[in-house]
Amino acid sequence: MASPTPVLDLLFPRRCPVCDRPVKPFGALICRECEKVPHPVGECVCCKCGKPVSPEEEYCADCRKIRHLYDRGAASFLYRSVSGSLYRFKYDGRREYADFYGREMARTLDRFLQELGPEHRPDMLIPVPCSADRMRKRGYNQAALLARKVAESAQIPVREDLLVRTKDTKAMRRMSALERQNNLKKAFHVYGNGVRLKSIMLIDDIYTTGATIDACSGALLEAGAKEVNFLTLAIGENTL
Repeated sequence: MASPTPVLDLLFPRRCPVCDRPVKPFGALICRECEKVPHPVGECVCCKCGKPVSPEEEYCADCRKIRHLYDRGAASFLYRSVSGSLYRFKYDGRREYADFYGREMARTLDRFLQELGPEHRPDMLIPVPCSADRMRKRGYNQAALLARKVAESAQIPVREDLLVRTKDTKAMRRMSALERQNNLKKAFHVYGNGVRLKSIMLIDDIYTTGATIDACSGALLEAGAKEVNFLTLAIGENTL
């Protein structure tokens, strides 16, 4: 897939999402030698959240213990294989990474929908919103960047105006699953009736315990959504 802005790439070379050097060959989205570094989740996954499991398992250890509000989920890569890249994407202004990662997420979405069936095709993609304070500091919402790129391939509309984060929550990297749930209580609100009787696909960068996706799903279902699934760029492994 060629770069959509070749002139800008000449002036400001695109950075590889893996090595962060100017992409080779020119016009690509990722260096040829870096293509195999982001490790796909694989085919044996949890029937609920999409985390990797052994062939004899139906659900991961997390989903056997936690009752999630969303219906199902999927992810493109294992978190440990893209953790450094994700940090730069979120905090170092590497917005161009969204072109490669959004393309890969669109491919994951296509496989996911083939498995679920056409009746589960989402009516809209909704990126997990970040707080106004984080938007001011970071300048963008990485989930929204990914959602827009997925939408270009999937031909599904993106709605960024319906789900809003109303509470500036604390960083959750070192929190337990229960602490994350408490931290996210009443953190999201749905405006209007736009999700009523709609099938929603939430888009985010990382899935760990599912607390954020559950908090968003709860708000959407309370507002009348028919179904809520999720798609993330990366997913962690069992946390319980």
